[in-house]
Amino acid sequence: MIRYSLICENGHEFDGWFGRADAFEAQVAAGEVSCPHCGSTALTKALMTPAVGGPRHGEETGAGDETPVPALAETAEGPPAEVLSAIRELKRQLVASADYVGDHFAEEARRIHYDEAPARGIYGEATAEEARGLIEEGIEFHPLPILPDERN
Repeated sequence: MIRYSLICENGHEFDGWFGRADAFEAQVAAGEVSCPHCGSTALTKALMTPAVGGPRHGEETGAGDETPVPALAETAEGPPAEVLSAIRELKRQLVASADYVGDHFAEEARRIHYDEAPARGIYGEATAEEARGLIEEGIEFHPLPILPDERN
């Protein structure tokens, strides 16, 4: 998945996730992407800071280590409390109904996709490189949001 910081014609900033680099342009041209604040479809990419990854828990630091980019965008005042509450509850339900596979997420997702393991919901960790590999193979997955209180 590719994350872009977006801005609408009214100055509202938000994040958008796209499966391919050219998907943003195609979806905006087709009017399929709109501002969650005002509904405007006049969007452009905003200036972004690079995502700097670090080692996952228990890993050694080395060349090429990357961690996933958080899926929850925050403004200066942060997301509204009711949005955080709804996301927190959805995440709780997803995690409660799935098996935790740790850093074997990409491997287990492939096994399920290729019918080498029983179909079921799973969650765990994957590097950006592992996620790109899953996308290239057509294996669908969705990142879980990292909530502000989970960063402590």
